[in-house]
Amino acid sequence: MRFMKRPNDFLFRALVVVASLSLAVLSVLVIYSVVMRYVFSDAPDFVEPIALLLVIVIAMFGAALKVREGGHIGLDSLVKKLPPKGQLIATSFQHICLIVFAVMIFFGCLQMVEATAEDRIPIIGLPESLRYCIPVIASVCIAMFSIENLLALFAQKQK
Repeated sequence: MRFMKRPNDFLFRALVVVASLSLAVLSVLVIYSVVMRYVFSDAPDFVEPIALLLVIVIAMFGAALKVREGGHIGLDSLVKKLPPKGQLIATSFQHICLIVFAVMIFFGCLQMVEATAEDRIPIIGLPESLRYCIPVIASVCIAMFSIENLLALFAQKQK
């Protein structure tokens, strides 16, 4: 269990920092854009594509962070009413579904990275594939966090 915890602790902290910085930058960009548009009547073009990238980072990394914390979407009210063995099965199934979902995101977005590698995001000129690299990274984190939670679940059961 410890072999998963250390790397996942590092990943978790890195995701928190990146997602937090992305949220801060997004907030500043939106304020800047609003001020420029309504005070100076000069809306900057670059804000929207950068903001879209930041929203993808915040959403995908935030989802991975919630998986690590066990705060992902679940039917807790139903699961809590099940007997202990049923709770174990339901929670295990939930984590397996998350792992399958992460694998599907990984391969789907990896195909999009390859397909859009030559394209550029208008205005800012960054590779279009950057939009799909973010979910690739997040899907690896989601899978790793789900595996850690699954291992912890069975380690706890054996005690």
